[in-house]
Amino acid sequence: MKVLIIKLSSIGDCVHTLPALYALRKGFEKAGVKARIDWLVEEAASGVLKGNPLIDNLIIVKRGWAKNLGGNLKIAKGLASTHYDMVLDFQGLFKSGIWVMLSKGKRRAGFLNSRELSYLFLNDRLPPYDIERHAVERYLDLAAHAGGDTSEVKFPVNIPRASVDNVIKKLEKSGIKKDSPFFVIIPRARWETKLWKDDRFVELAKRVASKKGIPAVLIGNASDKAALEAIKNKIGERAVNLSGQTDLSELAAVLKMSRFAVAVDSGPMHLASAVGTRTIALFGPTAPWRTGPWGGGHIIVRKGLKCSPCFKKKCPEPKCMDDITVDEVMGAIEEAFREK
Repeated sequence: MKVLIIKLSSIGDCVHTLPALYALRKGFEKAGVKARIDWLVEEAASGVLKGNPLIDNLIIVKRGWAKNLGGNLKIAKGLASTHYDMVLDFQGLFKSGIWVMLSKGKRRAGFLNSRELSYLFLNDRLPPYDIERHAVERYLDLAAHAGGDTSEVKFPVNIPRASVDNVIKKLEKSGIKKDSPFFVIIPRARWETKLWKDDRFVELAKRVASKKGIPAVLIGNASDKAALEAIKNKIGERAVNLSGQTDLSELAAVLKMSRFAVAVDSGPMHLASAVGTRTIALFGPTAPWRTGPWGGGHIIVRKGLKCSPCFKKKCPEPKCMDDITVDEVMGAIEEAFREK
């Protein structure tokens, strides 16, 4: 059987789909079905999936048809010539629907209430999903429909040994010796409404260094480097700024090695929980019951204001995040230490 997973973006969404991949592979193996499972993903999120042994072929496309018409048409031709028995649209957007159509798969499955009319490209439509359920659960429903075994939820995140070794070298170069404890701060997200004030991260990191003796490692992408360097300099106390210095597999390694992570709602936050790192997640405009860190042991810090969650990317007065205090986050960290 030839199966194509379509989940193009983003980092967090691809992480949420990993348990569905695990369930599909497990279900096919239990049924004695020899399956080839391919995954179509955009370049920006592909690092989460590269080298994953459960994926036979990772097919990477570039975002934007106008700029990449020739390359994308070549990929579309390759998909059609593969003659997939099943194509699973985990994205549920018009852009994924186009790829579903171009794949020419025999069975094209997804949800009836998929957005942007993407359900029109399906010939196997599941009943509408409940938006208030966690994304991981919704994706597992689609996997079960396709023959997956969802009795066990696992995040098969691939972390190559080379990535671990690279991270160890980078941390040692910054003053954190191998096997020494540290915690990760994830202060950036794509929406400005998800952000917590930088000076509060500074104060928090200073408190953790003083009370627990654990330095902070800040992570972000290359565009965050200058801002996170300023945060690092204000923290002092052996703080490290790795923004722009890790690919996604190295980022997974950093998170896996860390004692815990303090994060705003972002792709790296989801990766932290997926690799089993205890995550203290700060939520404001979004809903943790839909897209919060999956699994036990994680702690959500939110104010629960009447206007939250609003899912707005801009807000003149983002009280849902501004009202979260350093004391509250430090209290969550203390709770995490007590339950160790």
